Amino acid sequence: MSGPRANVLFLGNSSEVNFSLMLSPIDEETGKLQHSNCSGSRRAGDWNLNVTPGANTSKVTISLTRNLQLCLPNATDCCTTPLCVVETLQVLACRDSVMVAHLLIQAEIYANSSFIGNVSENATIIPNQAFQPLGSCPCDLTAGACDVRCCCDLECLPDLKQLFTGSCFTGVFGGDVNPPFDQLCSAKSMENTPDWFPFLCVQSSLDNTPFLGYFYHGSISTPSEPSFKIPLQTSPGRLFTGYRQGDPIMTEENDYFTVPQQSMAGQCVGNAPVAFLRSFDARCLTHLASYREGLPHGVRINSGTGDFIQQNVIYGTITDIDKFITKSENPPATEVPCKNVTFAEHYKLICKGKNIKEINVTVFLGSLCDGEILTQRFTVKFVSLNSTNETELSGNPGYQVGKPVRAANLSASDAFGSLKLWQPAGRGLCTSATYTPVLFGLDSLSGCMLEVGINEDCSLLRGNVTEKLNSLIQATHIGKRGNSNYSDLNDWVKIIRLDPYNSDASVSSGNLKGICSDIPANLNIRIIIADVGAVQGIPLQEILAVQISYSTVIWQFQCGLTCENPNFLPITASVQFIKVPAQPPIPLTRFQINYTEFDCDRNDVCWPQLFYPLTRFYTGEPYSQCLAKGLALAFLVLLAAITSNPWFQKVWNNSLV
Repeated sequence: MSGPRANVLFLGNSSEVNFSLMLSPIDEETGKLQHSNCSGSRRAGDWNLNVTPGANTSKVTISLTRNLQLCLPNATDCCTTPLCVVETLQVLACRDSVMVAHLLIQAEIYANSSFIGNVSENATIIPNQAFQPLGSCPCDLTAGACDVRCCCDLECLPDLKQLFTGSCFTGVFGGDVNPPFDQLCSAKSMENTPDWFPFLCVQSSLDNTPFLGYFYHGSISTPSEPSFKIPLQTSPGRLFTGYRQGDPIMTEENDYFTVPQQSMAGQCVGNAPVAFLRSFDARCLTHLASYREGLPHGVRINSGTGDFIQQNVIYGTITDIDKFITKSENPPATEVPCKNVTFAEHYKLICKGKNIKEINVTVFLGSLCDGEILTQRFTVKFVSLNSTNETELSGNPGYQVGKPVRAANLSASDAFGSLKLWQPAGRGLCTSATYTPVLFGLDSLSGCMLEVGINEDCSLLRGNVTEKLNSLIQATHIGKRGNSNYSDLNDWVKIIRLDPYNSDASVSSGNLKGICSDIPANLNIRIIIADVGAVQGIPLQEILAVQISYSTVIWQFQCGLTCENPNFLPITASVQFIKVPAQPPIPLTRFQINYTEFDCDRNDVCWPQLFYPLTRFYTGEPYSQCLAKGLALAFLVLLAAITSNPWFQKVWNNSLV
């Protein structure tokens, strides 16, 4: 046992049983315990034995009666060593002087480390660190003992200090908690001291040291959790005056109107707010275990004027589920649970000016089973109330970010054109890929896989890849503005095409099988845009030029275990929007090129703006105060310049003679 008390149970009838306790020291000669008998009592040394009888079970308690505190100076009845008790006990149970049971106990008990005594009611006062150092001797780390090399330790006797007097800790750790600071007049050193030091030094006591300023009480700010609820009225009586492009659409409960959208990381966010005039087409992957229902379609939407609009919902059923569901390669042997879920939601918001007039929602439902992966589709499209059956505009007049880039084929009878990217589905093959329009202001990269065999003819492969890439660009011109008119040629810019290098003439028929060079596998679309004005603070963006180029690769067939299976050739198309200034920038002068440290646009410290606080452009303080401070500063600079000259030292010395 390691504590002052132990409990054991005696099984059986204890009415005629006599319990006794004995100290059993070990015989030094034999190393064995002394012989025990039934003539003992219930007390042995500092130990007591108590018995609580029961019907068929008796509780036997062995307890220690001595004090377990460590001895203080001039104290008795205490423990002189940390290991206070080391004894061997025997508990005997006898009936008619015959031992029926016995228990051997080895006790090793340590002294208590907690303090027991009179506690002073005076609380320890911690000094304010802004006015007084917290500890006068930081190197005093051990209580009740002398710390070596800590000369400020009061527990170090003079004889012991003589051993390390020459190696004491220095600085704040060694007890110098108020060191002289550099600005103190009495701390002037003979070396590297400027001549103006006596004019600007500080005459102060060491108790007023600037080192105490490092300790201060910081303010505590209450954290606030962000809320998705935003009041529509910033002040009483002020009406909601409509939406602007990019503003979140609100509901009747002052919440955001949310539809699942793709984040910048590519993942879907289920509670993403819908921004006004920002159409999108999002696809989200989910399965039965992680499927969550979105915002209920019964929620009413704020029109922008304080009125609320009910959603017009039409439900449909998906007939071709293969476009949405990817089934497991290993079909389940038993029946799996299924659930009727939402496959697609298409929102059409009809707007007039800054307000929303109508919301039409088409919801497609289908059955999703366990083990299947569902590709949900969510689209939001903003349509003008005044628009006809013609092609929807992408802005009026400038482009809106996220709207499709307008394209035209002016060399054909039907001027309508398209500029698209791939939107692969399933295995990512080009044969099953769908298309999505190029959106203004959004850099994009898409691609698909083309099946190629080992016996593929290189010329046919180049032609096939070029045809696939050219199918994305069914246009000869791109609209400068979002409302470009097909009948006005000045509203369109011609697409500059850089055709891929055709190496058919230089390639001999004896090429190696499975290797083709100069495959135009990458289509690069560069669109140059610029800000040409602004309407109500919203910049007007136009397209200035469009260039299409190709990047070629060397394709080589990779054989696995056999060369019979076809390989996949990835072909990609990228769109990059390059923004340029509407007018050419003013060229840099030779001085700005050679002396960049004086350029205020490229440096935090700018010498030409040294006197900015003295100009009328500075509004941080009244002009009269800035002028007075500037004159005082100029006087000090002039005084320092005069006193630093050698002739001033001669005049000063002569005046003292």
